[in-house]
Amino acid sequence: MNAIEIRNLSKSFRGMYAVDNLNMTVPVGAIYGFIGENGSGKSTTEKLICGHLVPDDGEIKLFGRDYTDAGVRVRVGALIEDPGCFPGSSVYQNLMMQAINLGIENRDEEIRRVLQIVRMEDSANIKFKSCSLGMKQRIGIAMALLGDPALLILDEPINGLDTDGMRIMREILVDITKNYGCTVLISSHILGELEKIATHYGIIRQGKMITELSADEMDARAQIFVSLRTKDMQGAKALLAAKFSDVREEEEYIHVYDVDDTAAIVDYLMKNGHVVSEIKKNKIGLEEYYIELMSQKEGK
Repeated sequence: MNAIEIRNLSKSFRGMYAVDNLNMTVPVGAIYGFIGENGSGKSTTEKLICGHLVPDDGEIKLFGRDYTDAGVRVRVGALIEDPGCFPGSSVYQNLMMQAINLGIENRDEEIRRVLQIVRMEDSANIKFKSCSLGMKQRIGIAMALLGDPALLILDEPINGLDTDGMRIMREILVDITKNYGCTVLISSHILGELEKIATHYGIIRQGKMITELSADEMDARAQIFVSLRTKDMQGAKALLAAKFSDVREEEEYIHVYDVDDTAAIVDYLMKNGHVVSEIKKNKIGLEEYYIELMSQKEGK
């Protein structure tokens, strides 16, 4: 069973399609990275799934049932845009108001549970306005986790966070899926961070799904290359180009693609009078794949 199945979903505003005949499949237990440039339709799609917007056409199923089914709606938690908290109230008070709004029983116990998940059990009495951006994002996730949802939808939760804040957020999201059985749909522009946790990806452009693939499929497609520097870059590049099929000079490095034997390259260059000052093996990651895919779609 899939957590989300979307077929031929469309939504327009003033005659312009924000989501255009979109198809999406999110497996149960996945961390699904939803990727696209600003205005591509990510937030609109998430709002449609959450029921905040009504689609013009298409079908949305959550756990095999229509997304409007009351029994499945209670299994969805979301953080879209901002947490919507009262600045002068404490973290605990904001969570309590949301728990009351949701009709949750054993509210104190549930609040303590979600605060522990987001690593804020010692911050319950801090006023929301005194919290850092990272703390506020975690409070928003805690609010979305009230009631123990099976699906969590997050819109750009790591944007603007510092390195430590992003690390904590990664740990929380992995913990949610592995230890609490929650499926996560997360949009983000920070592809390097998303690549560290996502199990599946969906890339959207101008309201259309360009491609969906698993992290394993992404890894299989990732091109391996060796980066190196020498004193005579042009001479070394010409020498390598005569031996290897794809050699480029990019960002002050010589890149030899589809090759991972660094020792053989060093030996070959040294035998021909070139001393390697720096060499490393790399793999094209999600960000490079995304840029290349977008370039292809633009016909560059």
